[in-house]
Amino acid sequence: MTSQHARPDAVAKADDAELVARTARGDHDAFEVMMRRYNARLFRVARAILKDDAEAEEALQDAYLTAYRRMSDFRGEARLSTWLTRIVINQSLMRLRRQKRDRVVVPFPRPRESATPGDTQEIEAVPDKRTESPSNATLRGEVRRILERRIDELPVAFRTVFVMREVEDMTVEETSACLGIPETTVRTRLFRARALLRQSLERELDAATADIFGFAGERCDRIVAVVLARAQAEPPPAA
Repeated sequence: MTSQHARPDAVAKADDAELVARTARGDHDAFEVMMRRYNARLFRVARAILKDDAEAEEALQDAYLTAYRRMSDFRGEARLSTWLTRIVINQSLMRLRRQKRDRVVVPFPRPRESATPGDTQEIEAVPDKRTESPSNATLRGEVRRILERRIDELPVAFRTVFVMREVEDMTVEETSACLGIPETTVRTRLFRARALLRQSLERELDAATADIFGFAGERCDRIVAVVLARAQAEPPPAA
């Protein structure tokens, strides 16, 4: 059975310039391909700012609608990914200000109505289908949740740069262009984010170390009981 998300090869394999042109003409198939191509990156950027999955989804939806309405104004002066990221940042910060959840300490620019399609774009992320044991999957999930919590604790300026550079693997140049800050500032904030994250994780590790390979409780009782039962079956020790 053909997937409901399947699209003609000509659209699915189109470069950004063609997707922009098609979307500007109202081609929803092309717009869907564009969204699927950049969904992961843009969601993570929104999530880095808002610290909430549902809010990030709504900000991303609003950003896509804004981009759709402005698609005919796109002139290719920057990469399409950069243009879309600017719009997502703007939508996320407006939402953040409305909610008054945090203080925005970094002056991110409003998205410019120009940006550029790249030449050949990365194929949307494919889920990792390698098999792993349930215990490994549980452990990996717990480690990921700890890391996500610690990233959420970073100041928004550092958190956003960290996600863009380390999670989405964006270049210093593109991160600088999206945030409207010098490249040296990007590097400085990434350095500080890593340092803060390392300190936070070290504290978590120190707190957990005391309980590692825990022995008290049921395990202790079980071992004692088994040894006593076996000892009782032995002849008395020689004098």
